[in-house]
Amino acid sequence: MKGQNIGYIRVSSVDQNTERQLADIGIELDKTFTDKASGKDTNRPELIRCLSHLRDGDTLHIHSIDRLARNLKDLQTTVEELNNEGVTVKFHKENLTFEGSNDSPMQTLMLQMLGAFAQFERTLIMERQREGIAAARAKGKKFGAPSKLTPDQAAEIKMRVTQGGNKSEIAKEFGISRQTLYSLMAA
Repeated sequence: MKGQNIGYIRVSSVDQNTERQLADIGIELDKTFTDKASGKDTNRPELIRCLSHLRDGDTLHIHSIDRLARNLKDLQTTVEELNNEGVTVKFHKENLTFEGSNDSPMQTLMLQMLGAFAQFERTLIMERQREGIAAARAKGKKFGAPSKLTPDQAAEIKMRVTQGGNKSEIAKEFGISRQTLYSLMAA
């Protein structure tokens, strides 16, 4: 029995284009699963559906190693579990194929090295992002949504709550949620 050719595509954000990832592999895919989520995100519903769909004899086609896993350990575990279930995993950009029946020490080394580089790159990106945010904050840049309340409104809310006013009514009057009101009171 011939297995299916299954594709998994992941892009980091909703506005990124998924077309390029498996467009030119020269294989007709029986089914494709697409996530629009960060690689660090453990909640990738389409990956979960994809992994549940795969059966013995299937081949999972992925554009590149960094599209599948969050880190090196996750990558190794996922590929090993799929191979143990009789699923072949093919990374097209790296031209690497992993199948349980053909364990090549060289390919395993390549998977580990490329996975480690992808994890390292992700760590560098996060570090640069933290540095950029810190530098922007040092220059007075504010992050998050702007406050819905003026300082006078915030003071009035605090005074009315302190005097025993109904929190739900006050929140409704000022067009804020009760959680926002509680956060204001805690500040």
